[in-house]
Amino acid sequence: MKRIKRWLKWGFLWLLLAGFLYFCWLFAQVVWWNYANPHETAVMAERLAAMREKDPKATLQQTWVPYERISKQLKRAVVAAEDDRFLDHGGFDWNGMTKALEKNLKRGKTVAGGSTISQQLAKNLFLSSRRSYTRKAEEAIITVMIETVWSKERILEVYLNVAEWGDGIFGAEAAARHYYGVNAAQLDAQQAARLAVMLPNPRRYQKIFPPRLEAHAQRIEKRMQMSVVP
Repeated sequence: MKRIKRWLKWGFLWLLLAGFLYFCWLFAQVVWWNYANPHETAVMAERLAAMREKDPKATLQQTWVPYERISKQLKRAVVAAEDDRFLDHGGFDWNGMTKALEKNLKRGKTVAGGSTISQQLAKNLFLSSRRSYTRKAEEAIITVMIETVWSKERILEVYLNVAEWGDGIFGAEAAARHYYGVNAAQLDAQQAARLAVMLPNPRRYQKIFPPRLEAHAQRIEKRMQMSVVP
């Protein structure tokens, strides 16, 4: 019995050490990516693996562009659609999460998120698409790291360059070229609004853009002029 207790004690200590080292590695990555651009994210790797099951030669469409070469219309549209308090919160929009929870409880199913741009970025960079309480806890810790180390401009720059906009389409530049034949700097207000409302389910909306989504895009186009971006 004493031996078992000793093993459990050491096992717990090793587990704590492994967790500590894991989050140290994550923090080191966050610090590094404040200066260097990430070439691949966890979501990109996951999507590419799925694509290559069907086509071994499949590749992703993504071209990194600096913040100043992304249309201000797209920046405003994404903030208006995804996180209208982006500049005011420290990574978590508690009011938004409360409203999303109330809406989901009222509908009896998940119809609204509540994740900020920073939370979505944390998930995209490091985590899989599976849902679990453990993953949400990891997402929260990484979000705090990102908000602590990066400026709001850097957060939005990275997000707009790694966000998924269709099957194998990542980042504003690839999305602008794929859907409109222009570069990210040339997107107008209407195009930006349509791209912004695709973000919750880009692979679905790539195939069909329903009337309710078109109406939502029009609402975002009206609201985005009031959006404040870095």
